[in-house]
Amino acid sequence: MAYPAELDSSASTGIAPAFSPLYQQIKGLMLKSLQAGEWKPGESIPSEVELAVRFRVSQGTVRKAIDELAAENLLMRRQGKGTFVATHAEQHVRYRFLKLIPDDGDPSSEGPAQRAFIDCKRLRAAADTARALGLRSGDPILQLRRVLSFANQPTILEDIWLPGGPFKGLTAERLSAYHGPMYALFETEFGVRMVRAQEKLRAVLPDPDQSALLKVAQNTPLLSVERIAFTYDDKAMELRRGLYRTDKHYYRNELN
Repeated sequence: MAYPAELDSSASTGIAPAFSPLYQQIKGLMLKSLQAGEWKPGESIPSEVELAVRFRVSQGTVRKAIDELAAENLLMRRQGKGTFVATHAEQHVRYRFLKLIPDDGDPSSEGPAQRAFIDCKRLRAAADTARALGLRSGDPILQLRRVLSFANQPTILEDIWLPGGPFKGLTAERLSAYHGPMYALFETEFGVRMVRAQEKLRAVLPDPDQSALLKVAQNTPLLSVERIAFTYDDKAMELRRGLYRTDKHYYRNELN
């Protein structure tokens, strides 16, 4: 099959040269549409037939590209309705990056987390924070601290750093007033969608402030989870350091 005109020039599309499988090139073009905001979170994308016409490839090639994007949780197929851009506002994905599970194994048994924002301030990025977010030292950042409680028990203490530019106008009041997940707020009001994350885990002891906020003794071992979340094009958009109580919960991850 001849390559479609849209894919003739890797310089104009940013897609890998011709030896890349055709469906991967279509996937790359679709990613660019997602990144550019042509298809927004929660909205439907064109049908496979329409995309096949647009990219001048077979419907099967488009389907394979969509299958990969769905496997990466970037798109969602809905039987009889079409394919939609994944969103953190969806009930089954809203806690996609939160892996703490109650001991009974049923997250719904304790209801949604209760959130309390302790601090929200604008700072200049320290060297380690700037490095994690791909910024320069001294660039403006937003620093948040919050406690998540389940069944009225403080369970997670999070310190969060966000680049100042994309999140201009974000305040503690705005965060507190929003009743959905934080990542859904980022999508709807700031046009930033977290699509993947990297985490580092270790066991730590809390300092006095941390133990007081989580209502544990200072000799209580906690699970430290450091996460960098990325938007499209592997751009770091959040550094998050969480301390997790695991006396009534466990951390669950699924490996493929």
